[in-house]
Amino acid sequence: MKDIINEIYNEVKKRCMLPSNAYGMGAWDHHIELVYKIATKICYEYGANYDIVALAALLHDIASVTDKSYTDEHHIIGAKIAEELLSRYKIPKEDIELIKKCILNHRGSRLVKKTTPEEICIADADAMAHLYSIPSLLRMVYVEKNMSIDDGAEFVYSKLQRSYNKLSEKGKEIILPHFEATKILLLKNSL
Repeated sequence: MKDIINEIYNEVKKRCMLPSNAYGMGAWDHHIELVYKIATKICYEYGANYDIVALAALLHDIASVTDKSYTDEHHIIGAKIAEELLSRYKIPKEDIELIKKCILNHRGSRLVKKTTPEEICIADADAMAHLYSIPSLLRMVYVEKNMSIDDGAEFVYSKLQRSYNKLSEKGKEIILPHFEATKILLLKNSL
Protein backbone atom coordinates (compact mmCIF):
# COMPACT_ATOMS: atom_id res chain seq x y z
CA MET A 1 0.00 0.00 0.00
CA LYS A 2 2.97 2.32 0.57
CA ASP A 3 3.59 2.47 -3.20
CA ILE A 4 -0.02 3.46 -3.84
CA ILE A 5 0.14 6.17 -1.17
CA ASN A 6 3.33 7.50 -2.78
CA GLU A 7 1.72 7.53 -6.23
CA ILE A 8 -1.36 9.37 -4.95
CA TYR A 9 0.90 11.78 -3.05
CA ASN A 10 2.72 12.58 -6.30
CA GLU A 11 -0.53 12.83 -8.30
CA VAL A 12 -2.09 15.35 -5.92
CA LYS A 13 1.11 17.37 -5.70
CA LYS A 14 1.33 17.38 -9.51
CA ARG A 15 -2.25 18.68 -9.77
CA CYS A 16 -1.38 21.43 -7.32
CA MET A 17 1.49 22.53 -9.60
CA LEU A 18 -0.73 22.85 -12.67
CA PRO A 19 -1.61 26.35 -13.87
CA SER A 20 -5.28 25.31 -13.72
CA ASN A 21 -5.03 25.14 -9.91
CA ALA A 22 -6.33 28.59 -8.95
CA TYR A 23 -5.05 28.13 -5.38
CA GLY A 24 -1.43 27.63 -6.42
CA MET A 25 1.14 25.55 -4.59
CA GLY A 26 0.00 27.08 -1.32
CA ALA A 27 -2.89 24.59 -1.42
CA TRP A 28 -0.28 21.83 -1.22
CA ASP A 29 2.36 23.48 0.95
CA HIS A 30 0.03 25.01 3.51
CA HIS A 31 -2.94 22.68 3.54
CA ILE A 32 -3.09 19.30 1.76
CA GLU A 33 0.37 18.07 2.71
CA LEU A 34 -0.18 19.47 6.20
CA VAL A 35 -3.49 17.59 6.59
CA TYR A 36 -1.71 14.44 5.37
CA LYS A 37 1.10 14.86 7.93
CA ILE A 38 -1.27 15.61 10.80
CA ALA A 39 -3.70 12.81 9.95
CA THR A 40 -1.02 10.14 9.59
CA LYS A 41 0.60 11.29 12.82
CA ILE A 42 -2.60 11.17 14.90
CA CYS A 43 -4.46 8.28 13.26
CA TYR A 44 -3.37 5.69 15.80
CA GLU A 45 -4.71 7.83 18.66
CA TYR A 46 -8.10 7.56 16.94
CA GLY A 47 -7.81 3.82 16.31
CA ALA A 48 -7.95 4.60 12.58
CA ASN A 49 -6.46 2.65 9.69
CA TYR A 50 -3.25 4.37 8.55
CA ASP A 51 -3.61 3.51 4.85
CA ILE A 52 -7.22 4.73 4.66
CA VAL A 53 -6.32 7.93 6.52
CA ALA A 54 -3.26 8.59 4.36
CA LEU A 55 -5.17 8.24 1.11
CA ALA A 56 -8.21 10.20 2.31
CA ALA A 57 -6.01 13.02 3.63
CA LEU A 58 -4.19 13.31 0.32
CA LEU A 59 -7.43 13.25 -1.67
CA HIS A 60 -9.74 15.27 0.57
CA ASP A 61 -9.37 18.50 -1.49
CA ILE A 62 -8.49 16.99 -4.89
CA ALA A 63 -11.56 18.53 -6.52
CA SER A 64 -10.70 22.08 -5.42
CA VAL A 65 -7.20 21.94 -6.90
CA THR A 66 -8.48 20.24 -10.05
CA ASP A 67 -11.03 22.94 -10.89
CA LYS A 68 -11.91 26.02 -8.80
CA SER A 69 -15.54 25.76 -9.92
CA TYR A 70 -15.73 22.50 -7.92
CA THR A 71 -14.92 24.22 -4.61
CA ASP A 72 -18.46 24.53 -3.22
CA GLU A 73 -19.15 20.85 -3.84
CA HIS A 74 -15.53 19.70 -3.57
CA HIS A 75 -16.36 17.03 -1.03
CA ILE A 76 -18.85 15.37 -3.41
CA ILE A 77 -16.81 15.77 -6.59
CA GLY A 78 -13.63 14.85 -4.72
CA ALA A 79 -15.13 11.52 -3.62
CA LYS A 80 -15.87 10.73 -7.28
CA ILE A 81 -12.37 11.72 -8.40
CA ALA A 82 -10.89 9.62 -5.59
CA GLU A 83 -12.91 6.60 -6.70
CA GLU A 84 -11.68 7.03 -10.29
CA LEU A 85 -8.05 7.30 -9.17
CA LEU A 86 -8.16 4.50 -6.61
CA SER A 87 -10.00 2.05 -8.87
CA ARG A 88 -6.77 1.80 -10.92
CA TYR A 89 -5.22 -0.09 -8.02
CA LYS A 90 -6.07 -3.35 -6.32
CA ILE A 91 -7.66 -1.65 -3.35
CA PRO A 92 -10.64 -3.46 -1.84
CA LYS A 93 -13.97 -1.82 -2.72
CA GLU A 94 -14.86 -1.39 0.96
CA ASP A 95 -11.62 0.56 1.52
CA ILE A 96 -12.40 2.85 -1.43
CA GLU A 97 -15.90 3.39 -0.02
CA LEU A 98 -14.45 4.36 3.38
CA ILE A 99 -11.98 6.77 1.76
CA LYS A 100 -14.88 8.33 -0.17
CA LYS A 101 -16.86 8.62 3.07
CA CYS A 102 -13.93 10.42 4.71
CA ILE A 103 -13.77 12.88 1.81
CA LEU A 104 -17.54 13.41 1.81
CA ASN A 105 -17.58 14.13 5.54
CA HIS A 106 -14.35 16.08 6.07
CA ARG A 107 -15.83 19.56 5.88
CA GLY A 108 -16.26 21.20 9.25
CA SER A 109 -18.89 23.52 7.80
CA ARG A 110 -21.08 20.50 7.05
CA LEU A 111 -22.02 19.10 10.40
CA VAL A 112 -22.46 15.52 9.25
CA LYS A 113 -22.27 12.72 11.80
CA LYS A 114 -18.98 10.91 11.40
CA THR A 115 -19.29 7.24 12.27
CA THR A 116 -15.77 5.86 11.77
CA PRO A 117 -12.44 6.70 13.37
CA GLU A 118 -11.06 7.46 9.90
CA GLU A 119 -13.75 10.10 9.18
CA ILE A 120 -13.19 11.76 12.55
CA CYS A 121 -9.42 11.74 12.05
CA ILE A 122 -9.62 13.35 8.59
CA ALA A 123 -12.13 16.01 9.66
CA ASP A 124 -10.02 16.83 12.72
CA ALA A 125 -6.77 16.96 10.73
CA ASP A 126 -8.43 19.30 8.21
CA ALA A 127 -9.49 21.66 11.02
CA MET A 128 -6.16 21.33 12.86
CA ALA A 129 -4.25 22.32 9.74
CA HIS A 130 -5.46 25.90 10.22
CA LEU A 131 -3.65 26.02 13.55
CA TYR A 132 -0.43 24.97 11.84
CA SER A 133 -0.74 27.35 8.91
CA ILE A 134 -1.14 30.67 10.71
CA PRO A 135 1.42 32.40 8.46
CA SER A 136 -0.74 31.71 5.40
CA LEU A 137 -3.81 33.03 7.24
CA LEU A 138 -1.88 36.16 8.21
CA ARG A 139 -0.84 36.66 4.61
CA MET A 140 -4.47 36.38 3.57
CA VAL A 141 -5.70 39.04 6.00
CA TYR A 142 -2.83 41.51 5.64
CA VAL A 143 -1.88 41.14 1.96
CA GLU A 144 -5.02 39.92 0.21
CA LYS A 145 -7.68 41.54 2.43
CA ASN A 146 -5.54 44.56 3.42
CA MET A 147 -6.87 44.50 6.99
CA SER A 148 -5.54 46.53 9.89
CA ILE A 149 -3.28 44.74 12.36
CA ASP A 150 -6.00 44.39 15.01
CA ASP A 151 -8.78 43.46 12.58
CA GLY A 152 -6.56 40.88 10.87
CA ALA A 153 -5.50 39.30 14.16
CA GLU A 154 -9.13 39.14 15.32
CA PHE A 155 -10.23 37.64 11.98
CA VAL A 156 -7.55 34.92 12.15
CA TYR A 157 -8.30 34.14 15.78
CA SER A 158 -12.03 33.87 15.03
CA LYS A 159 -11.32 31.47 12.17
CA LEU A 160 -9.12 29.35 14.44
CA GLN A 161 -11.81 29.42 17.16
CA ARG A 162 -14.38 28.09 14.66
CA SER A 163 -11.95 25.37 13.53
CA TYR A 164 -11.27 24.40 17.15
CA ASN A 165 -15.00 24.23 17.95
CA LYS A 166 -15.56 21.78 15.06
CA LEU A 167 -13.06 19.27 16.43
CA SER A 168 -13.96 16.05 18.18
CA GLU A 169 -13.14 15.86 21.88
CA LYS A 170 -10.01 13.86 20.99
CA GLY A 171 -8.98 16.54 18.47
CA LYS A 172 -9.51 19.33 21.01
CA GLU A 173 -7.36 17.45 23.51
CA ILE A 174 -4.55 17.01 20.97
CA ILE A 175 -4.50 20.60 19.70
CA LEU A 176 -5.39 22.54 22.88
CA PRO A 177 -1.83 23.75 23.65
CA HIS A 178 -1.48 25.11 20.10
CA PHE A 179 -4.89 26.74 20.24
CA GLU A 180 -4.17 28.44 23.57
CA ALA A 181 -0.88 29.75 22.16
CA THR A 182 -2.71 31.37 19.23
CA LYS A 183 -4.81 33.42 21.63
CA ILE A 184 -1.67 34.72 23.34
CA LEU A 185 -0.03 35.52 19.99
CA LEU A 186 -3.02 37.07 18.24
CA LEU A 187 -5.08 38.87 20.85
CA LYS A 188 -3.59 41.75 22.80
CA ASN A 189 -6.39 41.53 25.37
CA SER A 190 -5.11 38.08 26.36
CA LEU A 191 -2.32 39.69 28.41
